[in-house]
Order: sequence, then structure tokens, then C-alpha cells
Amino acid sequence: MNFHPLLTAGCEGKGCPCVMRVTKPSPTPIWTCAAGRGTSQTMTDRIHTLQGVRNFRDFGGYASRHGGQVKRGRLFRSGHYAEATEEDLAALGALGIHLQADLRRPDERERNVARWSAPNTLTHDGGREHEAPHAQFLKKVEADAQKADDWMNDYYALAPFKAHHAELFSGWFEHLAGLEDDAAGLVNCAAGKDRTGILCALTHHVLGVEEADLRADYELTNTAVKVDEFLPQAAAFFNEQVGKAYEPEVFRPFLGVRLRYLDTAFNVIHDKHGTVDAYLADVLGVDEAAQERLRARLLEA
Repeated sequence: MNFHPLLTAGCEGKGCPCVMRVTKPSPTPIWTCAAGRGTSQTMTDRIHTLQGVRNFRDFGGYASRHGGQVKRGRLFRSGHYAEATEEDLAALGALGIHLQADLRRPDERERNVARWSAPNTLTHDGGREHEAPHAQFLKKVEADAQKADDWMNDYYALAPFKAHHAELFSGWFEHLAGLEDDAAGLVNCAAGKDRTGILCALTHHVLGVEEADLRADYELTNTAVKVDEFLPQAAAFFNEQVGKAYEPEVFRPFLGVRLRYLDTAFNVIHDKHGTVDAYLADVLGVDEAAQERLRARLLEA
């Protein structure tokens, strides 16, 4: 049976849920944006349907609190490219993507070798694992839906501060500001939802995307990957891989996303640094001058 990487990898070997029942209240998110003004396009119009690449989306086009909106066709996000078809390769070639931040660990890149990459692709050799962390968790713990949900939430508390993530995040912003003309950038990981979701949310923050839009874009993974449709197949596949008989809801955190995870990442950033902007400057080296360069390049009236 040939399952997509969403079912075999998960972002950072981890994933997230979508419409699973909530048994814990989400903490109050800490953002520096004002209330949302709405988007300039319907959310599902952002999804590009490719045959062998999942969760491919344009994450531009949103209104900015700095005025205007984020340019369309300049910011993309996705899962990995090991299963990209010839038709996918042709479609990707037409998008003008010159920069790629591939957030996968080295073992992920070796296991699922990309069939496509941008001319300037950022990778990192840190964080190597002998086995995907989510598989380790599922094998060692008698999991239930709540334990899986908590495991993912704990991951989001750590992810922004992993050294290899921070270096990749920093490189993304540096190279993104330096792109010329209509060149586009793309963020990907294994499934395009966790590591990718955090970095895209940080990018939206820099560009002044309103809280409501930032959160809606993050949640769009659940629509793009059709979590409910594929959950039974994913559960059967995962159970076979880890030698368990877990109920399908245990695996929801490895297919989709849940807003409480993103809230956790930003709340921990706030706890450690006071503001998202301080984290950007102190950890990633993206100070106000760097943010201004990014906004000058990626916002339009």
C-alpha cells in the first residue's frame, strides 16, 4: 500500500489534528496583530492541487495591518517532493520559486529524496533521528487521543527553539528579503503543517497579517489534506507500522492541525522573550530593519 508522506512522516516526525474533540481549553493566544479584516480571496482558492505533493498552498494575498496586502504568487508552502509527478514538476516550474526552506531533518531528506528543489534550497544537518519521533512515541506509549494531542502540543512548545529550526528560520527570512523581481519563496517540511506552519505564521506576523487570517491560514491544512476522509486509512497504516490497534482518533494529531498547538508555540515565545518581535530579533536575527525590508518586498497597495 502506497501512502502519502502525510501518513508516513508528519512534520518533524510529528503532526497535528483537525476537528478532533477538544478535551482541554486552548490558552489565550498572544499575538501582536489587531482583529482580522478578512481576506482578499476565499481560503480554498489558495490550495493548489498537485498529484504527488500534498498541502501545496499560496499563503500570500492577506490584508496587512501595515497597509495594503501580501503579494500573491510570492509565498508558497507544502509537504515534501519525493512523490512529485512529471505534471507536478511542470506546474512547479511555472511558479518562479527561487528560494526553498526545506525544514526536514537529514534522515527525512534521505528517506524521501526530493524530485524537485528550488535553485536556492536551505537545509540543515541538525536534528537527525534514527526513527520518526511520532513513531517512537506510538511504539513506546499506550496512547489514546488525549495523549497524542498533548504530545503534539508539547512539540510545538519546543519547536521554535530547536537550534536547527532557528537557523533555518533565520536563513529563510534573510534570503527571502534578498529575492529579486517576481521571484517566489517556498517553505516545506514532510507534511507541510507543523514546522512549516510555525514558520509561515512567523512570516505572516512580520508582514502584518491579521490574527484571524493568520490562524485561518494555519488551519487550512485540515481542508487541504482532507483529514476526515483519510483518517481511517491512516489509522490502519500506522497501526500496522507500530504494531498497535489504536483507535483512529489517536492518529488525528499526525494528519492535521489544531489551533491550540500554534497558540502554544506563540505563548511560549511570549513567555521566553516578551514579544514575538523580540524572539525574531533575539533568536532569528530579524530585527525591525529586517522586517521593514521584508515588508517592502512582499506588500503591495
